[in-house]
Amino acid sequence: MRLLLLTHYYAPEYGAPQRRWSALVERFLAVGHRVTVAAPVPHYPAGRPTPTQRRSHRRGAEERGRHGETIVRTAYLAHRADIASRTADHVIAAGDALRRLRRRFRRPEDRPDVIIATAPAIPTLLVGRLLSALWGVPLVVEMRDAWPDLVTHVGPAGALSADAAEQVHAGALRRALAWAVALAKGEVHQQVTSWQSGARAVVTTTGRFAQVLRERGVDPVQVVRNGTDLSLVPPQRDHLPGDHPELRCLYLGNMGRSQGLDTVVRAAAVLHREGVDVQVRMVGHGVEAPALAALAFELGAPVEVIPRIPHREVGRQYAWADTVIVSLRDWAPFAWTVPSKLYEMLATGRHITALLDGEAADVVREAEAGDVLPPEDVPALTALWRELAADRSRAGVRASGRAWVADHADDDVLARRYLEILTGVLPEHPST
Repeated sequence: MRLLLLTHYYAPEYGAPQRRWSALVERFLAVGHRVTVAAPVPHYPAGRPTPTQRRSHRRGAEERGRHGETIVRTAYLAHRADIASRTADHVIAAGDALRRLRRRFRRPEDRPDVIIATAPAIPTLLVGRLLSALWGVPLVVEMRDAWPDLVTHVGPAGALSADAAEQVHAGALRRALAWAVALAKGEVHQQVTSWQSGARAVVTTTGRFAQVLRERGVDPVQVVRNGTDLSLVPPQRDHLPGDHPELRCLYLGNMGRSQGLDTVVRAAAVLHREGVDVQVRMVGHGVEAPALAALAFELGAPVEVIPRIPHREVGRQYAWADTVIVSLRDWAPFAWTVPSKLYEMLATGRHITALLDGEAADVVREAEAGDVLPPEDVPALTALWRELAADRSRAGVRASGRAWVADHADDDVLARRYLEILTGVLPEHPST
């Protein structure tokens, strides 16, 4: 098959969507398919390229990806963390992708057999819909998270930054601002649902969100989880008795509004006042990182907030920990969401402290991988860590999490499932 992937996030950036699609594309190519990716010049997570990325990637360039895929680099807008400027970035990238792809695939014999458009960059879905209609090519829409539902809970995080406003065309700015306001009011659901309904298949990463979409009239909806590569995640070992006196609690990942990590800081502060020997390490990036560090200082909590590290150093952090933390706020759409990092945690075998509800909580329970607590519940977290500190055997490594990943969320399994879906949307006699 000739596959065209439309995405706002792609390698060499590193994050959940980038890792997912790098793993899938590698496996698609390995069995003989051809993949073209349309993605902006790398600029995640800072909102602008690093000096190295700026030298290595140019708008309009066609690159050969790590696995042999063709990457068409589109425009981007330098932005901050607020929803308005990020949405403007999505709008500009999508518009440029539409223009470049129409020109690149102007000859019918060169066009893809299937188009895949992946959110949460919602304008990407519109580009997929337009190209699908223009070329008569089946469209597969992937909804990685419960978008745009989650935005209605977060709300617009500040106005458009001044430097972003100077760089964006007035028309795109107006559209982006209007889109951000509509998202905050929950008015985009109907439009997004119509785009989903026009696809030959919609892919979600959780069963619960798939059911939500079916209830909205979207059909067919398929589930392909996020996952991990077991060959790249070595299982951890139990610490030797007396190796360290403190209970070591590790959080790895995004520190945004969605995670509710102030719960972790407050619980650590309570235990510290009680004389319980606990140490919390938070590693990653996000808009809440400075506030979390300030809260830890204010409360005298034994919490260190460390900037994002290269992925090659993550194993060292897992080796340090006794328990790893996964946390989401008590928001309704998170009952339909499973944090992608959870699968890597399961593969390590480390005990998981899960402040979760819904499908993510079900996964931890089914895998017998740790303790599940209500989201944002400081007393419950305090009680659990008090117990783990008193009986360290409760935080021992367990093989059940890794076994669950092998059955349900290994990258090889997920790629085979995705290819079944893509093959299923082809006409009876696909182009050759």
